Amino acid sequence: MNASPAEKIIADAPPPVRKIIHVDMDAFFASVEQRDNPELRGKPVAVGGGHRGVVAAASYEARVFGVRSAMPSVTARRKCPDLVFVKPRFEAYRAVSTQIRAIFADYTDHIEPLSLDEAYLDVSEDRHGLGSARAIAEAIRRRIREETGLTASAGVSYCKFIAKLASDQNKPDGLCVIRPEQAQRYIASLPVGRFHGIGPKTAERLERMGILTGADLQQLSLDELKGRFGSSGDWYWRIARGLDERPVRSHRIAKSVSAERTFDQDYRLAEDLHAQLERVAGLAWDRIARHQTQGRTVTLKVKYSDFELISRARSFVDPVSDPATFAAAGHLLLDQLLPVPKGVRLLGLGLSNLIEVNDAVPRQLGLAI
Repeated sequence: MNASPAEKIIADAPPPVRKIIHVDMDAFFASVEQRDNPELRGKPVAVGGGHRGVVAAASYEARVFGVRSAMPSVTARRKCPDLVFVKPRFEAYRAVSTQIRAIFADYTDHIEPLSLDEAYLDVSEDRHGLGSARAIAEAIRRRIREETGLTASAGVSYCKFIAKLASDQNKPDGLCVIRPEQAQRYIASLPVGRFHGIGPKTAERLERMGILTGADLQQLSLDELKGRFGSSGDWYWRIARGLDERPVRSHRIAKSVSAERTFDQDYRLAEDLHAQLERVAGLAWDRIARHQTQGRTVTLKVKYSDFELISRARSFVDPVSDPATFAAAGHLLLDQLLPVPKGVRLLGLGLSNLIEVNDAVPRQLGLAI
Protein backbone atom coordinates (compact mmCIF):
# COMPACT_ATOMS: atom_id res chain seq x y z
CA MET A 1 0.00 0.00 0.00
CA ASN A 2 1.35 3.39 -1.03
CA ALA A 3 1.78 5.94 1.73
CA SER A 4 -0.46 9.00 1.63
CA PRO A 5 1.15 12.42 1.10
CA ALA A 6 0.59 13.24 4.78
CA GLU A 7 2.22 9.96 5.87
CA LYS A 8 5.17 10.60 3.57
CA ILE A 9 5.70 14.05 5.08
CA ILE A 10 5.69 12.51 8.58
CA ALA A 11 8.04 9.70 7.52
CA ASP A 12 10.49 12.12 5.92
CA ALA A 13 10.37 14.61 8.80
CA PRO A 14 13.52 14.88 10.90
CA PRO A 15 13.33 13.52 14.45
CA PRO A 16 12.27 16.08 17.05
CA VAL A 17 15.09 18.14 18.55
CA ARG A 18 16.02 16.91 21.99
CA LYS A 19 16.49 19.29 24.88
CA ILE A 20 19.61 18.39 26.86
CA ILE A 21 20.98 20.10 29.98
CA HIS A 22 24.45 19.46 31.34
CA VAL A 23 24.66 20.54 34.99
CA ASP A 24 28.11 20.93 36.53
CA MET A 25 28.63 22.01 40.14
CA ASP A 26 31.17 24.80 40.64
CA ALA A 27 34.40 23.62 42.33
CA PHE A 28 32.23 21.06 44.09
CA PHE A 29 34.43 19.50 46.78
CA ALA A 30 36.09 22.81 47.65
CA SER A 31 32.76 24.64 47.67
CA VAL A 32 31.28 22.13 50.12
CA GLU A 33 34.27 22.69 52.41
CA GLN A 34 33.89 26.47 52.20
CA ARG A 35 30.16 26.22 52.85
CA ASP A 36 30.65 24.05 55.93
CA ASN A 37 33.62 25.99 57.33
CA PRO A 38 33.12 29.78 57.17
CA GLU A 39 36.82 30.31 57.93
CA LEU A 40 37.66 28.92 54.49
CA ARG A 41 35.44 31.29 52.55
CA GLY A 42 37.32 33.63 50.26
CA LYS A 43 40.56 31.69 50.76
CA PRO A 44 42.44 29.51 48.27
CA VAL A 45 41.48 25.93 49.24
CA ALA A 46 42.73 22.57 47.98
CA VAL A 47 40.92 19.37 48.86
CA GLY A 48 43.36 16.48 49.28
CA GLY A 49 47.04 16.93 48.71
CA GLY A 50 48.85 17.44 51.99
CA HIS A 51 52.46 16.37 52.35
CA ARG A 52 52.86 14.07 49.33
CA GLY A 53 49.51 13.66 47.63
CA VAL A 54 47.78 15.36 44.73
CA VAL A 55 45.04 17.98 44.70
CA ALA A 56 41.59 16.43 44.31
CA ALA A 57 39.82 19.77 43.86
CA ALA A 58 40.66 23.46 44.05
CA SER A 59 38.52 26.46 44.92
CA TYR A 60 38.23 29.31 42.43
CA GLU A 61 40.44 31.42 44.69
CA ALA A 62 43.15 28.75 44.27
CA ARG A 63 42.62 28.43 40.52
CA VAL A 64 43.58 32.08 40.09
CA PHE A 65 47.12 30.98 41.04
CA GLY A 66 47.09 28.07 38.58
CA VAL A 67 46.23 25.35 41.10
CA ARG A 68 44.32 22.52 39.42
CA SER A 69 43.02 19.07 40.29
CA ALA A 70 45.51 16.19 39.87
CA MET A 71 48.39 18.60 40.53
CA PRO A 72 51.06 17.38 43.00
CA SER A 73 50.63 19.19 46.29
CA VAL A 74 54.24 20.43 46.26
CA THR A 75 53.58 22.15 42.92
CA ALA A 76 50.30 23.60 44.18
CA ARG A 77 52.02 24.97 47.29
CA ARG A 78 54.73 26.53 45.16
CA LYS A 79 52.14 28.26 42.98
CA CYS A 80 50.10 29.43 45.96
CA PRO A 81 52.03 29.67 49.26
CA ASP A 82 48.84 30.57 51.17
CA LEU A 83 46.97 27.52 49.89
CA VAL A 84 44.88 25.80 52.61
CA PHE A 85 44.78 22.01 52.34
CA VAL A 86 41.77 20.17 53.76
CA LYS A 87 41.15 16.44 53.97
CA PRO A 88 38.42 15.17 51.64
CA ARG A 89 35.08 14.21 53.21
CA PHE A 90 33.50 11.98 50.60
CA GLU A 91 30.50 11.14 52.73
CA ALA A 92 29.62 14.86 52.84
CA TYR A 93 30.05 15.17 49.06
CA ARG A 94 27.90 12.10 48.44
CA ALA A 95 25.18 13.48 50.70
CA VAL A 96 25.05 16.74 48.75
CA SER A 97 25.14 14.83 45.47
CA THR A 98 22.10 12.87 46.62
CA GLN A 99 20.27 16.15 47.31
CA ILE A 100 21.11 17.42 43.85
CA ARG A 101 19.98 14.20 42.16
CA ALA A 102 16.65 14.50 43.96
CA ILE A 103 16.22 17.97 42.46
CA PHE A 104 17.00 16.63 38.97
CA ALA A 105 14.44 13.86 39.44
CA ASP A 106 11.70 16.42 40.02
CA TYR A 107 12.13 17.60 36.43
CA THR A 108 12.97 14.43 34.47
CA ASP A 109 13.47 10.68 34.78
CA HIS A 110 16.21 10.82 32.13
CA ILE A 111 19.33 11.53 34.21
CA GLU A 112 22.84 10.35 33.34
CA PRO A 113 25.26 11.04 36.21
CA LEU A 114 28.88 11.41 35.15
CA SER A 115 30.25 11.89 38.67
CA LEU A 116 29.13 13.23 42.02
CA ASP A 117 29.02 16.77 40.67
CA GLU A 118 27.79 16.61 37.07
CA ALA A 119 25.06 14.99 35.01
CA TYR A 120 23.21 15.11 31.73
CA LEU A 121 19.43 15.61 31.80
CA ASP A 122 17.03 15.09 28.90
CA VAL A 123 14.18 17.55 29.50
CA SER A 124 12.48 17.18 26.13
CA GLU A 125 9.32 16.52 28.12
CA ASP A 126 8.45 19.72 29.98
CA ARG A 127 7.06 18.05 33.10
CA HIS A 128 6.12 21.29 34.91
CA GLY A 129 5.14 23.34 31.88
CA LEU A 130 7.94 25.87 32.34
CA GLY A 131 8.03 26.61 28.65
CA SER A 132 11.66 25.99 27.68
CA ALA A 133 14.80 24.05 28.55
CA ARG A 134 16.38 27.37 29.61
CA ALA A 135 13.60 27.89 32.16
CA ILE A 136 14.05 24.35 33.47
CA ALA A 137 17.82 24.88 33.82
CA GLU A 138 17.24 28.16 35.65
CA ALA A 139 14.77 26.47 38.01
CA ILE A 140 17.21 23.64 38.76
CA ARG A 141 20.09 26.04 39.43
CA ARG A 142 17.90 28.18 41.69
CA ARG A 143 16.80 25.16 43.73
CA ILE A 144 20.36 23.89 44.07
CA ARG A 145 21.39 27.25 45.51
CA GLU A 146 18.39 27.40 47.87
CA GLU A 147 18.57 23.79 49.08
CA THR A 148 22.34 23.22 49.26
CA GLY A 149 23.86 26.71 49.48
CA LEU A 150 26.05 25.89 46.46
CA THR A 151 26.16 27.11 42.88
CA ALA A 152 25.94 25.15 39.65
CA SER A 153 26.59 26.04 36.03
CA ALA A 154 24.51 24.63 33.20
CA GLY A 155 24.70 24.24 29.45
CA VAL A 156 21.56 23.80 27.37
CA SER A 157 21.48 22.50 23.82
CA TYR A 158 20.10 19.82 21.52
CA CYS A 159 22.92 17.27 22.11
CA LYS A 160 25.25 16.13 24.86
CA PHE A 161 28.48 17.33 23.24
CA ILE A 162 27.38 20.96 22.94
CA ALA A 163 25.53 21.01 26.27
CA LYS A 164 28.73 19.99 28.05
CA LEU A 165 30.75 22.62 26.21
CA ALA A 166 28.14 25.23 27.10
CA SER A 167 28.12 24.42 30.82
CA ASP A 168 31.76 25.50 30.99
CA GLN A 169 31.19 28.69 29.02
CA ASN A 170 30.04 31.02 31.82
CA LYS A 171 31.46 29.35 34.94
CA PRO A 172 31.10 29.84 37.82
CA ASP A 173 27.37 30.14 38.50
CA GLY A 174 26.53 30.60 34.84
CA LEU A 175 24.07 29.46 32.19
CA CYS A 176 24.66 29.16 28.45
CA VAL A 177 22.10 28.13 25.82
CA ILE A 178 23.21 27.05 22.33
CA ARG A 179 20.37 26.58 19.84
CA PRO A 180 20.71 24.30 16.79
CA GLU A 181 21.13 27.21 14.39
CA GLN A 182 23.96 28.60 16.55
CA ALA A 183 25.86 25.33 16.95
CA GLN A 184 28.35 25.38 14.07
CA ARG A 185 29.33 29.01 14.66
CA TYR A 186 29.78 28.31 18.38
CA ILE A 187 31.92 25.23 17.74
CA ALA A 188 33.99 27.16 15.20
CA SER A 189 34.85 29.79 17.82
CA LEU A 190 36.34 27.37 20.36
CA PRO A 191 39.89 26.01 20.65
CA VAL A 192 40.06 22.28 19.91
CA GLY A 193 41.48 21.70 23.40
CA ARG A 194 38.02 22.50 24.80
CA PHE A 195 36.40 19.56 22.99
CA HIS A 196 35.81 16.53 25.21
CA GLY A 197 36.99 13.49 23.31
CA ILE A 198 40.10 15.39 22.22
CA GLY A 199 42.72 14.93 24.91
CA PRO A 200 45.83 17.09 25.48
CA LYS A 201 48.08 14.93 23.28
CA THR A 202 45.60 14.91 20.40
CA ALA A 203 45.09 18.67 20.79
CA GLU A 204 48.88 19.17 20.55
CA ARG A 205 48.97 16.99 17.44
CA LEU A 206 46.15 18.97 15.85
CA GLU A 207 47.86 22.25 16.71
CA ARG A 208 51.07 21.02 15.04
CA MET A 209 48.92 20.46 11.95
CA GLY A 210 47.69 24.05 12.18
CA ILE A 211 44.28 23.04 13.52
CA LEU A 212 43.72 25.40 16.44
CA THR A 213 39.97 25.95 16.49
CA GLY A 214 36.72 24.27 15.65
CA ALA A 215 36.65 26.35 12.45
CA ASP A 216 39.96 24.76 11.39
CA LEU A 217 38.61 21.30 12.19
CA GLN A 218 35.48 21.96 10.11
CA GLN A 219 37.68 22.46 7.03
CA LEU A 220 38.93 18.85 7.08
CA SER A 221 37.00 16.14 5.27
CA LEU A 222 35.93 12.90 6.86
CA ASP A 223 38.47 10.97 4.77
CA GLU A 224 41.29 13.29 5.85
CA LEU A 225 40.45 12.92 9.53
CA LYS A 226 40.04 9.13 9.34
CA GLY A 227 43.32 8.91 7.45
CA ARG A 228 45.14 10.81 10.17
CA PHE A 229 43.32 9.56 13.28
CA GLY A 230 41.71 6.25 12.34
CA SER A 231 38.29 5.52 13.81
CA SER A 232 38.55 8.60 16.08
CA GLY A 233 38.52 10.74 12.95
CA ASP A 234 34.83 9.98 12.48
CA TRP A 235 34.05 11.40 15.95
CA TYR A 236 36.14 14.52 15.32
CA TRP A 237 34.35 15.13 12.01
CA ARG A 238 30.94 14.74 13.65
CA ILE A 239 31.54 16.96 16.66
CA ALA A 240 33.00 19.69 14.48
CA ARG A 241 29.57 19.82 12.84
CA GLY A 242 27.55 19.46 16.03
CA LEU A 243 26.40 15.91 15.23
CA ASP A 244 25.92 13.86 18.39
CA GLU A 245 23.01 11.45 18.63
CA ARG A 246 24.04 9.84 21.92
CA PRO A 247 20.99 9.54 24.19
CA VAL A 248 20.96 10.40 27.87
CA ARG A 249 21.34 7.01 29.53
CA SER A 250 19.59 6.81 32.88
CA HIS A 251 21.40 3.65 33.99
CA ARG A 252 24.93 4.44 32.90
CA ILE A 253 27.39 1.92 34.33
CA ALA A 254 30.82 3.13 35.37
CA LYS A 255 33.73 1.70 33.38
CA SER A 256 35.74 1.02 36.52
CA VAL A 257 35.72 1.54 40.28
CA SER A 258 38.93 1.99 42.23
CA ALA A 259 40.72 3.57 45.16
CA GLU A 260 44.30 4.62 45.74
CA ARG A 261 46.40 5.98 48.56
CA THR A 262 49.55 8.11 48.62
CA PHE A 263 51.72 7.32 51.62
CA ASP A 264 53.49 9.70 53.97
CA GLN A 265 56.63 7.60 53.50
CA ASP A 266 58.00 5.25 50.87
CA TYR A 267 57.57 1.51 51.44
CA ARG A 268 59.85 -1.27 50.18
CA LEU A 269 59.27 -4.25 52.49
CA ALA A 270 56.80 -6.86 51.27
CA GLU A 271 54.88 -7.01 54.54
CA ASP A 272 54.44 -3.22 54.61
CA LEU A 273 53.24 -3.13 51.02
CA HIS A 274 50.76 -5.96 51.54
CA ALA A 275 49.43 -4.26 54.69
CA GLN A 276 48.89 -0.99 52.82
CA LEU A 277 47.30 -2.80 49.88
CA GLU A 278 44.82 -4.46 52.21
CA ARG A 279 43.67 -1.01 53.36
CA VAL A 280 43.37 0.23 49.78
CA ALA A 281 41.41 -2.88 48.81
CA GLY A 282 38.95 -2.17 51.62
CA LEU A 283 38.43 1.41 50.45
CA ALA A 284 37.95 0.27 46.86
CA TRP A 285 35.47 -2.45 47.79
CA ASP A 286 33.37 0.05 49.74
CA ARG A 287 32.99 2.01 46.51
CA ILE A 288 32.30 -1.14 44.49
CA ALA A 289 29.55 -2.13 46.93
CA ARG A 290 27.99 1.34 46.72
CA HIS A 291 27.93 1.07 42.93
CA GLN A 292 26.23 -2.34 43.27
CA THR A 293 28.47 -3.77 40.59
CA GLN A 294 30.85 -6.63 39.92
CA GLY A 295 33.70 -6.91 37.44
CA ARG A 296 36.00 -9.39 35.76
CA THR A 297 39.32 -7.48 35.80
CA VAL A 298 41.36 -6.46 38.85
CA THR A 299 44.06 -3.83 38.26
CA LEU A 300 46.91 -2.89 40.59
CA LYS A 301 48.48 0.56 40.29
CA VAL A 302 51.93 1.28 41.72
CA LYS A 303 53.74 4.61 41.78
CA TYR A 304 57.39 4.54 42.82
CA SER A 305 59.29 7.22 44.72
CA ASP A 306 60.60 8.70 41.46
CA PHE A 307 56.98 8.98 40.16
CA GLU A 308 57.35 6.08 37.72
CA LEU A 309 53.86 4.62 37.35
CA ILE A 310 53.11 1.01 36.42
CA SER A 311 50.02 -1.19 36.50
CA ARG A 312 49.31 -4.90 36.43
CA ALA A 313 45.94 -6.53 35.71
CA ARG A 314 44.33 -9.96 35.88
CA SER A 315 41.01 -10.97 34.32
CA PHE A 316 38.66 -13.78 35.31
CA VAL A 317 36.00 -15.76 33.51
CA ASP A 318 33.38 -15.01 36.18
CA PRO A 319 32.92 -11.68 37.97
CA VAL A 320 34.79 -10.92 41.20
CA SER A 321 31.90 -10.80 43.64
CA ASP A 322 33.34 -10.52 47.16
CA PRO A 323 35.97 -8.40 48.94
CA ALA A 324 38.20 -11.33 49.91
CA THR A 325 38.60 -12.46 46.30
CA PHE A 326 39.16 -8.89 45.16
CA ALA A 327 41.89 -8.30 47.74
CA ALA A 328 43.48 -11.70 47.04
CA ALA A 329 43.76 -10.89 43.35
CA GLY A 330 45.46 -7.60 44.26
CA HIS A 331 47.95 -9.33 46.53
CA LEU A 332 48.81 -11.83 43.77
CA LEU A 333 49.51 -8.96 41.39
CA LEU A 334 51.69 -7.26 43.99
CA ASP A 335 53.65 -10.48 44.54
CA GLN A 336 54.62 -10.40 40.87
CA LEU A 337 56.44 -7.10 41.47
CA LEU A 338 58.32 -8.12 44.60
CA PRO A 339 60.96 -7.34 45.58
CA VAL A 340 60.37 -3.75 44.43
CA PRO A 341 63.40 -2.02 42.91
CA LYS A 342 62.72 1.25 44.76
CA GLY A 343 60.39 2.78 47.31
CA VAL A 344 56.65 2.84 46.65
CA ARG A 345 54.76 6.08 47.32
CA LEU A 346 51.28 5.06 46.08
CA LEU A 347 49.16 1.94 45.68
CA GLY A 348 45.83 1.69 43.93
CA LEU A 349 43.45 -1.18 43.27
CA GLY A 350 40.47 -1.21 40.95
CA LEU A 351 37.83 -3.32 39.27
CA SER A 352 36.80 -3.00 35.60
CA ASN A 353 34.87 -4.91 32.93
CA LEU A 354 31.91 -4.16 35.15
CA ILE A 355 28.45 -5.70 35.12
CA GLU A 356 25.31 -4.95 37.06
CA VAL A 357 24.76 -7.15 40.10
CA ASN A 358 21.99 -9.75 39.78
CA ASP A 359 21.45 -11.14 43.25
CA ALA A 360 19.26 -13.91 41.87
CA VAL A 361 22.21 -15.51 40.08
CA PRO A 362 24.88 -17.01 42.37
CA ARG A 363 28.41 -16.65 40.99
CA GLN A 364 31.71 -18.30 41.63
CA LEU A 365 35.17 -17.05 40.74
CA GLY A 366 36.30 -18.62 37.49
CA LEU A 367 39.69 -19.34 36.07
CA ALA A 368 41.90 -16.44 35.12
CA ILE A 369 41.96 -15.56 31.44
